[in-house]
Amino acid sequence: MSDHTRGPAEDPDERPDPDLDPASSPEPHGDLGPVLEEPPGPINWNLLTAHEAEHAWLELNQWVNWLRTIYGLPTSVIPPMWHRHPELHWELSALHTHWLNAFDPQQNGSAPIGWHRDFADTRQRLRDWVAASGTRLDRDRPTRQTIWPGEDDATPIEDTPIENRDEDFVAFVIADVERRRQIEHDFYASLNPDTGELA
Repeated sequence: MSDHTRGPAEDPDERPDPDLDPASSPEPHGDLGPVLEEPPGPINWNLLTAHEAEHAWLELNQWVNWLRTIYGLPTSVIPPMWHRHPELHWELSALHTHWLNAFDPQQNGSAPIGWHRDFADTRQRLRDWVAASGTRLDRDRPTRQTIWPGEDDATPIEDTPIENRDEDFVAFVIADVERRRQIEHDFYASLNPDTGELA
């Protein structure tokens, strides 16, 4: 099974490697860990542990780099800062899982054709997400949110120049992993040490 379907890391102080080159290999299986014993199920990013999220981010990033290179995808389909837009990373994650299943050796020989058909649909949705978010090749901004009556006003949204995409990705993953690790720490700290139940 892939690392993102396993339990949390044994070492709670494990951190993402800031020197890791997230685009080091154009191959989808270049360094993605052990060969899968069975096709993976969908990834629910809301439920991943810190350890699972770290591996899932790195695996997805490597695959997205391979995908955009092999298929010559423009920024209007996959922009550099896709990782900072949940609507894009959820869509790409689902496409990646679909790809892993379609190209599994045990899969029906026509499965890759089905994946390519779905890939065409996905490209259109990605174009819609990118257009709505406003992210570009050289600049990025958070996706605008519609404020409903009674909600607080949104903070002003400004474009940010993209200086180094890979450095930003590594910093983003480190921050996401730390956020998840803090949630895990707070949860375990709230347990009664005698019963293991919430205090």
